[in-house]
Amino acid sequence: MPGSAISRNAISRNAMSHNATQKLIAAHLVEGEMKLGEEIGLRIDQTLTQDATGTLVMLELEAMQLDRVQTEISAQYVDHNLLQTDNKNPEDHLFLQSACRRFGLWYSGPGGGVSHPLHQQHFGKPGKTLLGSDSHTPAAGAIGMLAIGAGGLEVAMAMAGRPFYVNMPKVWGVRLAGELPPWVSAKDVILEMLRRHGVKGAVGCVLEYYGDGLRQLSVMDRHVIANMGTELGATSTVFPTDEAVHRFLARHGREADFEDLQADEGANYDRHDEIDLSRLEPLIAMPSSPGNVSTVREQSGADVYQAYLGSSANPGYRDFAVPAEMVRDRRIAAGVSLDINPTSRQSLLELMRDGHVSSLLAAGARLHQAGCNGCIGMGQAPAKDKLSLRTVPRNFPGRSGTDDDQVCLVSPETATASALTGRVTDPRTLDRPSPRVVEPREPPPRAAPLVGPVDPQEARGVELVKGGNIVSLPEFEPLPGKVVATVLLKVGDNISTDEIMPAGARVLPFRSNIPQIAQFVFGPIDDGYPDRAKACRDEGGHFVLGGHNYGQGSSREHAALAPRYLGLRGVIAKSFARIHRQNLVNFGVLPLVFENERDFESIERDARLRIVDARQQIQRGESVTVEDLDRDVEFAALHQLSPRQIDVVLAGGLINWTRQAV
Repeated sequence: MPGSAISRNAISRNAMSHNATQKLIAAHLVEGEMKLGEEIGLRIDQTLTQDATGTLVMLELEAMQLDRVQTEISAQYVDHNLLQTDNKNPEDHLFLQSACRRFGLWYSGPGGGVSHPLHQQHFGKPGKTLLGSDSHTPAAGAIGMLAIGAGGLEVAMAMAGRPFYVNMPKVWGVRLAGELPPWVSAKDVILEMLRRHGVKGAVGCVLEYYGDGLRQLSVMDRHVIANMGTELGATSTVFPTDEAVHRFLARHGREADFEDLQADEGANYDRHDEIDLSRLEPLIAMPSSPGNVSTVREQSGADVYQAYLGSSANPGYRDFAVPAEMVRDRRIAAGVSLDINPTSRQSLLELMRDGHVSSLLAAGARLHQAGCNGCIGMGQAPAKDKLSLRTVPRNFPGRSGTDDDQVCLVSPETATASALTGRVTDPRTLDRPSPRVVEPREPPPRAAPLVGPVDPQEARGVELVKGGNIVSLPEFEPLPGKVVATVLLKVGDNISTDEIMPAGARVLPFRSNIPQIAQFVFGPIDDGYPDRAKACRDEGGHFVLGGHNYGQGSSREHAALAPRYLGLRGVIAKSFARIHRQNLVNFGVLPLVFENERDFESIERDARLRIVDARQQIQRGESVTVEDLDRDVEFAALHQLSPRQIDVVLAGGLINWTRQAV
């Protein structure tokens, strides 16, 4: 296997031993120092956008008057909004296609497949950085990339050649030992991490897996684990490269892209964990949080309405082939919907070639087009109050498209066993051995290729194709000197971006039209919020109060942009999820953290809050004095912003700040 320059570049900065994550960071560091918690700037080699977030990215590139992307590779995938129930989605697809031609991106059209595995197969390179406007971008860590999810505006900045800023993370080493028992697979590994640490257990960390247990895990097994590291709150996940990565790249005709990335002998980690794979058993995340994990054995017996295979979380060949072998010459239980969501056209052709699609269809499965589909609430919604066992990455309330849904996260083995019996079933109890599936070694079948960038001269003559549903981005004023605003909403812990800005077939078609999509903000929590927000927009705007881990989940910046359009001035929370907090900053919304969490309990909804000399206070220090005018008391909140973030908030957002800097 070819040697690597990664280690040499990193070690030249520091004679100490490095883990794999530190090597990746050191090789791409362009601003700041690698001190825990300090803001650093990283050079970004590649970007990934998908259609639910990419339309805003392209509008942002237009607003920035970018001539051509400055990254090594940027790719746009249409995988989320595939339903064409009216003109909105197809017109957005045409817009994205024209934007790719104009700005120099690769384009994968509707039906091509899910962005993360496609990008890994076609473009992913060990040792490179990848920034994606999708929170599951860290899946590319399976092949030794430093891949991070971010808001679309930050991805647009990276496409323009600017650094990506993030606080230097802790590196959490997870040693894998032993071998997985029959009927246990990679999904159970990441569910075990969630069982131990919950949905905010890895905030501020990059998870780095190592150890002898890796030998059993294919690249796509590692993809499952890296993808769902996001559900732990992790900044990213990194795997070292080895023979499995080399085989993966060689199979896709990219053997020359291999780089050797290993932790140095004696490298240290900021946190430690260990999983004995041989002791794992099938696990299930019950409704409605990825962190609500127990054993399948404990939940066995409950009736199942739907079993769902596919998504970015379980996109590998074995994730479909094993279920196909399980149902071969059998029928799924009456009343169960077994939904098959292929990863890509290539993977579908491969499964067809090997007879697996025939086995699934003969057993009663329903075959859908390649894409995210029901994972993001685009079809395949389950019946109300009925269990849906899914191999998707998250099960936040209502994300499936059904209010009061009962979505569980499971492995392909558990989903299929339950489809066969009609009840939640531990696959170890089936009267047959675990199927043995060998990953193909030959190149995948030929399929419709991605469309590459056009010549720069030709690109300059391309006009963006804008349907009537595409509206230019709203402009926002700088942060005023004095903020006086109403507490319009008060919410608890772990509020997700799906609850702030819902996805699904009813909402996402308006993703390029902020005034329209703003009508759905906080709909699952308070459907009167948009009207109340607009009513007080001219009276100083409003605040939202939140508990811990506010804004977990999707990277969609609509969850910050649409509330800002409705007059949101600040969010005061006990703690924030990383991506959403940065998205608030990017659109000029002040994110504050209660210095004393008891103050959260004391403030009533509809209270009037005032921050005198707001601009001076956040420039002067980290603490901000907030007055509760209804109770005539003051409390302290921390902004925890870097000097760069302070400037962005003061300017009214990243676009304003960038214009000022030019």
